[in-house]
Amino acid sequence: MVLSGAGLLVPLIVGAIAGWLAGAIVKGRRGGVPVSMAVGIVGALLASFLFPALGWRMGAEGGVPGAVVFSAIGAVILLAAVRLFNRG
Repeated sequence: MVLSGAGLLVPLIVGAIAGWLAGAIVKGRRGGVPVSMAVGIVGALLASFLFPALGWRMGAEGGVPGAVVFSAIGAVILLAAVRLFNRG
């Protein structure tokens, strides 16, 4: 699979928005745009594996807004888990 510039730009923007949303929900240290993008992208990956296992599916009709919400929920779960383990 080959991604064009636009094909790569959309996931990065979705990841950045999802990471920003997750950071706004789960208060803590901020790492700037690169960290927000990474958290959003990893959150999207987490959501793509975890949610179908729980029976939650998001069809293609969700589009970019649905992907942002889906990714943000995964990123919130990721940030909450990181905060839980860092308190130890």
